[in-house]
Amino acid sequence: MYSSHSDTKVPGSPADVLHLLTEPEAIARWAPVPFEVMALDGGRLEAGSSARIAGRLAGRSVEFDVDVLRSSDERLELVAQGPIWMDVRYALREAGACSEIKASVAVEGRGLVGRMLAKATETLLAGGALHMSLQRLARELRPAVAA
Repeated sequence: MYSSHSDTKVPGSPADVLHLLTEPEAIARWAPVPFEVMALDGGRLEAGSSARIAGRLAGRSVEFDVDVLRSSDERLELVAQGPIWMDVRYALREAGACSEIKASVAVEGRGLVGRMLAKATETLLAGGALHMSLQRLARELRPAVAA
């Protein structure tokens, strides 16, 4: 299993951050890998909700079932299962006028295709994809906080 971690400070409160972490249209703008929401229980990701997403990874079309384990002003935890398994966690903490985000993604693949896709995902994450997605999230928050 491979794990990647990144942390940063972003403008706004933890509630502002959680809003962008759980709204599918916003997620698509800052996520490390482009995807499309095929189905979602409710309008946003919240504890107990499920989603079906599709995208491309290593040149292959892939689909994942996403289950949100926890969603609060302090934390978002979800699991995505498809050709690879991903455990995604965001811990949020108020830091003055900003919020501190600690993000982690654990990846595991089974079978030949799963291991190949997990390796491609590991390479993306090792190349800074998680950190870059947090920077895009920060840019998304700047206009919302200024308004």
